[in-house]
Amino acid sequence: MEARHSALCVEEAEDAVKELRAELAKGGIIQPSPGLHPVNLVRDVPCPLVESGRCSVRTARRLAAVPR
Repeated sequence: MEARHSALCVEEAEDAVKELRAELAKGGIIQPSPGLHPVNLVRDVPCPLVESGRCSVRTARRLAAVPR
């Protein structure tokens, strides 16, 4: 049961990364670095965290403008 739950958590996190990339691309922001933080995936019970990675100042400003 726990293994299935863990697999679902990782799958959900992977879907979130795909969605993030797609939405950023719609806004003209191409950031290839979003992904899952690998250290959190090797735990007995994975707790996936999404890393957005590094980006240029220009990209950071464009990301900050999105919620506005």
